[in-house]
Amino acid sequence: MRYICENADSLDAFVHIDGRMEKIESFCGAVLPKPVMSNGPRLMLEFQSQLASRYSRGFKATYSFTENFGINTGTQLPDYPCAFVFNSNESRNGYFHSPNYPGFYPRDTECHYFFHGNIKEKVHLHFHFFDVEGVLPCEATSASDYVEFSNFMARDRKYSRHCGQLKEFDIESDRKFFRVTFRSNDRLDGTGFNASYHFLDEVEVYTGKPVGTSTSESYRRNGMDVLHLVLILLTVHLALPSH
Repeated sequence: MRYICENADSLDAFVHIDGRMEKIESFCGAVLPKPVMSNGPRLMLEFQSQLASRYSRGFKATYSFTENFGINTGTQLPDYPCAFVFNSNESRNGYFHSPNYPGFYPRDTECHYFFHGNIKEKVHLHFHFFDVEGVLPCEATSASDYVEFSNFMARDRKYSRHCGQLKEFDIESDRKFFRVTFRSNDRLDGTGFNASYHFLDEVEVYTGKPVGTSTSESYRRNGMDVLHLVLILLTVHLALPSH
């Protein structure tokens, strides 16, 4: 949900992009927004009160500092700003999702998901939800965010980039290794994606069997080396302009 807060009391969120603080969202009214995540160690909130009202109580929020982009599945790799590995030896199926899902993903962010199967295995992905800002063919010329798939570390022309609001769909690797890359620019944002993965034998056919409960909506606080700030508004009740 996007808020139209012109001439209203509002809470504005800003992140640091290319040396400047840029507004990413404005909140107003009495509807709880989705969690907000910064793209780095800084997030600024600015409360503006333009209307006097005895019925508007303001807002209350919780915050947490996190290094894992709100991604609690897979094993995070320390050599990348945002990368997670999923090994068949540890689990043959599970879930993965975009940063801060189901909140809006942070801007100017790149995350990699590496899937490593055993010999004679392949990787099958089923996307349950997909909302990534952009227009086909999801290239830089259209200022699109995107999700990219590859059987290699480099780009794989076999798979087109995916963006926009898509219905459920499936992607399958050719062999035991598969890479998924999520990339957002500094302009717009969306909810992102939620997907399940299955390591299958080469001749096995995906049946769509559920893999269990998704943990994608859980949020965890990690150590003191701060990379990102997550803000969850618990209450918001700001005055709207009269008509």
